[in-house]
Amino acid sequence: MDLQSGFERPDAYRGGVVSIGNFDGVHRGHQVMARTVALRARELGVPSVIMTFDPHPTVLLAPDRTPPQLTTIHKRAELLDRCGIDCVIAYPTDRNLLQLEPEEFFQLIIRDELEARALIEGPNFHFGHRRAGTIDTLRTLCSQHNMRLQILDPVADDTGWMVSSTDIRKAIAEGRLPDAADLLGRPYSVSGVVGSGAQRGRHLGFPTANLENITVMLPPDGVYAGRVELADGPRLAATHIGPNVTFGELAKKVEVHLLDFAGDLYGKVLEVTFLERVRGTQKFDGVDALRRQMELDIARVREIAG
Repeated sequence: MDLQSGFERPDAYRGGVVSIGNFDGVHRGHQVMARTVALRARELGVPSVIMTFDPHPTVLLAPDRTPPQLTTIHKRAELLDRCGIDCVIAYPTDRNLLQLEPEEFFQLIIRDELEARALIEGPNFHFGHRRAGTIDTLRTLCSQHNMRLQILDPVADDTGWMVSSTDIRKAIAEGRLPDAADLLGRPYSVSGVVGSGAQRGRHLGFPTANLENITVMLPPDGVYAGRVELADGPRLAATHIGPNVTFGELAKKVEVHLLDFAGDLYGKVLEVTFLERVRGTQKFDGVDALRRQMELDIARVREIAG
């Protein structure tokens, strides 16, 4: 799969079946969209292409209302690759792009640059300056330029609720990780680089990997059951998010204890999945009370993730 920052390698995307959107989270609805793009492209013998934007347009338009990211661009590309997509274009969002009227966006981007053979979008698709272009606008433009357009119905969860990145963020913010997983079609995860810590976990008998450089949304403070995929296979993980209040620290940290593991992870990139919240952050009377609670936490992690 070819991930491009802008229009770098035209041979990989021109003349393809295209879908345009943010695709943050690559949730169940996005997956249906991407698989449909891939299927239609295979039928036509052309590239399957997803065009997304980096950063999210609201970073420039309304920074105070920018939603937290669920996935980095590279994670999005990885997930879209699993859906069979050939090329992901992460277009560098700038004010010139955001000022394009719908007709200009269609002509300059979709027709002239992408040379799209067909478009696949959802019914709530908007494009162009101030999101003035609607699915009806797109239908008219595609008809004028003899371009195929397929409109997919929204995807609902098992209860009939429509899947959206907004609802996934809400579930994560409220610590409802099983609900987030249902909407995503997989457990929510974050990635970070293992940095150095105070080694307190090691002294307590529960060594932790301190994750740094996390750029996506974190669940609320607390202890979580989850997993980490290592080169030799998956490991159960107890992850603590928040300050070490027992030791008087205020800085928020992400500390991951891998069960039944004794190796060195310093400097490595870890992806941690969150299955369920075990408890909130607590202040303990001392080290012994903290150690007893950690033993209970790990037993609970084994029940949930084992």
